[in-house]
Formats: sequence, C-alpha cells, structure tokens
Amino acid sequence: IIIPEDFSEGEIPFWVRPVEIGDVLCFKVRQNLLDPKRLALKRAMDLFLSVVGGIAIFPILVLIALAIKLESRGPVFFRQNRIGRGGQTIHILKFRTMVRNAEEVLQTYLQENPDLREEWEADQKLRNDPRITKVGAWLRKTSLDELPQLFNVLKGEMSLVGPRPALPKEVAQYDSDAIRRLDVLPGLTGLWQVSGRSDLPWDETVRLDSYYVDNWSFMQDLAIMLRTARAVVSSRGAY
Repeated sequence: IIIPEDFSEGEIPFWVRPVEIGDVLCFKVRQNLLDPKRLALKRAMDLFLSVVGGIAIFPILVLIALAIKLESRGPVFFRQNRIGRGGQTIHILKFRTMVRNAEEVLQTYLQENPDLREEWEADQKLRNDPRITKVGAWLRKTSLDELPQLFNVLKGEMSLVGPRPALPKEVAQYDSDAIRRLDVLPGLTGLWQVSGRSDLPWDETVRLDSYYVDNWSFMQDLAIMLRTARAVVSSRGAY
C-alpha cells in the first residue's frame, strides 16, 4: 500500500483504483462531479428535495417574513451578487437580517470602536455586529436566512450541497487551490458548514471544499444534509 504525502493534504481525488495495462500497473482517477450521469442524479435530487421541502416549509417562510416586517422597515429579502460555477455571477436570495442603513451603522460603529476594525478587515465579519436585527440574529444563528436560496437551486444556479457561494472580492484573491471551488455549483449547505462554519479558519474551509469537489458521492450529499440539520439545531459556529 503506497500512501503519498499528498493524500494527507487531500490533494489526490479519493476515487482512485488500480488498472493493469499489459504488465504495467496504473491508477485510474475519477472525479464524480465531472461525470454527466452523476451530475444528472445530483440535479434530480436537488429538484425533488427543493420542491418537496419548499412546500413543507412554506408556512415557516411566511412567519419569518412577517417577523422581519414587524421588527424593521424594509424589504423581506436581500439580494447579493455571488460567484457561481465557472466564475458566473449569480444573485442569491436571503432573508434580510440587517437594518436598512447597514453600511452607515457599520462605519459609525468602527469609528467608535477602532480596536474592532482589524477583526472586520480580517474576514468582513464581527461577532457582535451592530447592523443585525434581533430577528436577523436568530435567523443567522439557525441559518434560516439561507432558505430563500431554494429558489436559486430550482433555477439551477446552486445545488443543495456544494462549496459556499463566494463573494466577488473573495474570488479575486483565490489561489490555485481555492479556485477549484468554482468547478461545481455552490451549495445551500456544504462540508465546511457542518464542520464548524464561521469557527473554521479560511485555509480549512478551502481544504474541505476541495475535498468535497474531489470526493463527491450521492451518499455523501445525503450525509451532509443530515449533519446540516444537527448543525442548525446546535448553532455552533454561526454568527
């Protein structure tokens, strides 16, 4: 059994099997997410679960929309540009979790708390973000603000499971490892989301997403969706 060092870094796809060509021993490497038949299976699962799930949770979506409107003025949904498969720009939907004048509130807060500017500039996040409403904080903690992206899944812009849909400014800084995230459709949930979410450092999220791209299987998607339910209940790593 030969184990190259690269295996420990997740660089070599998991789907590798020995093949004999004459008297030469070779290795056949297969990347499942480049297989049209497996992609069709994944798309069929996305459509079925999105329609069935969307119908089942529709009353919850209505209640969330009412809660958002009752707490603060403004739209129920928030549209944001993200980068999808192949570098294409997509417009993802989320429930609005911030006040209407969010940018103004943020700049005022950072001016009054200069010690927190470094935290913000590191990954564009604050553990105690003044822009987030009370309903918004609960939605983010439970990740329910992501549910409107079922519409993006139905449109074929996203999958139920996949790498996180990246911001354009993040993609501009991608290295050769991170850019592999764009080989597949971004996901509503994914391997890194069920492995720690915002508690994970950047390089670990890239490693997990790259592992997912190389090692995708139908059963792995089902396992991630089951783990997503547990992660949402625990709210670990969400802010």
